[in-house]
Amino acid sequence: MSWLELLNNLESGAVRAASQDESGQWQANIAVKQGILEAFKNGKNTEFPGGFVDKHNLAPQGFAADAGVRMVPGGSSVRRGAYVAKGTIIMPPAYVNIGAYIDEGTMVDSHALVGSCAQVGKNVHLSAAVQLGGVLEPIGASPVVIEDDAFIGAGCVIVEGVVVKKGAVLAPGVRLSATIPVYDCVNQRQLDKGEPIPEYAIVIPGSRPASNAWAREQGLSMSCALIVKYRDEQSDASLLLEEVLR
Repeated sequence: MSWLELLNNLESGAVRAASQDESGQWQANIAVKQGILEAFKNGKNTEFPGGFVDKHNLAPQGFAADAGVRMVPGGSSVRRGAYVAKGTIIMPPAYVNIGAYIDEGTMVDSHALVGSCAQVGKNVHLSAAVQLGGVLEPIGASPVVIEDDAFIGAGCVIVEGVVVKKGAVLAPGVRLSATIPVYDCVNQRQLDKGEPIPEYAIVIPGSRPASNAWAREQGLSMSCALIVKYRDEQSDASLLLEEVLR
């Protein structure tokens, strides 16, 4: 498949930069990422209206009304090679990078970033200033994945291939990476490194004492994340998405 065919297939949703295997684990599609890098290699810097300069073959997308995508005026951009499904709302300014996948009914709020190859499921809410990290290199690295019905609070940062499972809720300001520990206070355990945020978990930002003796003497602490409960009827009611907005 040529890089041009790949970009078209990414935009139609026919191929994705990552997918789940039979065990439910998310795996990077190396061929897709190689094709994206090939598109960059074959692109030439070109001036676009508004004073922008980018590769000539990676211009921002436009949407017709019948696509069912509502991108509100004010500075948002969806780059070539990203998939945005029907019912998605993009509030300004927001940015969706190449290889990203956004499924139906999702809200991308102001100042949000959906990084390269990040995968976002159905009916997800990405609140204001959420940052989903992108990954093109190393070629085999898995991207950030947010599964269906998750709610990501304002200012959350999710990077380094973290997976947030179906229905999970992240409170404002939660930061997740490969090195930030996550403690499940309900089940009284620490999640293994690389373990996904469990389905329907409610996660808040937390801190823990620094491991270094000198740092402990100074009263210093390090960032962590805490699962404080799992969703119930009360929390579901507070997170109900309004269909009229879509």
